[in-house]
Amino acid sequence: MINLKQLSRRRLFMPFLCLGIVLLINILKTPDFFNITIKDGVLYGYIIDVINRASELVILAVGMTLCVSSSAGTDISVGAVMAVCAAVACSILAGGKVSVTAYQNPYLLAVVAALLVGILCGAFNGFLVANLKIQPMVATLILFTAGRGIAQLITNGQITYVRVDSYRLLGANIPGIPLPTSIFIAAIVIITAQLILKKTAIGMYIESVGINNTASKLVGLKSTAIIFITYVICGFCSAIAGLIASSRIYSADANNIGLLMELDAILAVALGGNSLAGGKFSIAGSVIGAYTIQALTTTLYAMGVSADQLPVYKAIVVVIIVSLQSDVVKAYLKKYHKTAGNLSAAVRKRG
Repeated sequence: MINLKQLSRRRLFMPFLCLGIVLLINILKTPDFFNITIKDGVLYGYIIDVINRASELVILAVGMTLCVSSSAGTDISVGAVMAVCAAVACSILAGGKVSVTAYQNPYLLAVVAALLVGILCGAFNGFLVANLKIQPMVATLILFTAGRGIAQLITNGQITYVRVDSYRLLGANIPGIPLPTSIFIAAIVIITAQLILKKTAIGMYIESVGINNTASKLVGLKSTAIIFITYVICGFCSAIAGLIASSRIYSADANNIGLLMELDAILAVALGGNSLAGGKFSIAGSVIGAYTIQALTTTLYAMGVSADQLPVYKAIVVVIIVSLQSDVVKAYLKKYHKTAGNLSAAVRKRG
């Protein structure tokens, strides 16, 4: 039987603990947080909203995890890439018009084009980081800065609306299925990533490059290609997230789609117990971190915190959660438990 000490050493212990604390707060403060109802054949409730709204962040966290692991750096352009890909998809479907009620071009063409643009953006970032050896945050700062401007150019500086019911399926529900479509898309991304990383050697290669780039080269690994691939994957994930975000509002809003989501994606990786210095990683940890962030956001809204005050409360909680996972705090707690154990043993011996 696994005791608490052994359990606490498990890699996913802290991510699950952080999520559990957030959910426990809801049991005490907002009991109706766990209520689920059915309306018109669709499930509603705070929990459903958490799982649904976290879908884009979960997908981004998968790509961000790989970038962090391989290059010991973050891709801060993912939010802007989401906006670019959404702009491409909506512009193709709208055929250059500001608002349409019917597709002007095939839906599949728009989706494929958006995904290819996401891959292209990832390849651009990957080339700068892997081939030109530019520090990841500096390299991705280019698209972070210019991405939304590119999206504005694509949409001619206007919000492009695609008022077609089928376009909203990615961000809403497929008729007859009670759960939001985005939940299934996020699940497909997670399962696909896990299968590829576990069933092939790519996961081990990414970790090896992240732990020691020079040593990886000496054993024959093409570190440049591996880092490049992780950024391409991150761009692809950003494109998927951008399509979902655009579908939710049936439009391409270059100023708001993916806004500041790169920060939450990086935080999800950190909350998942992954080191931002690269090396070993856990996709599952990052996914749990993403759901923790969304659960925290939804919890604060449920407790009546306004949108203006939300970042303050969120920052306080995040600092506490991240501090609990820091090596310094872990070392202190380990030392404290050891000292307490020695004192307890001494007392028992005297007694």
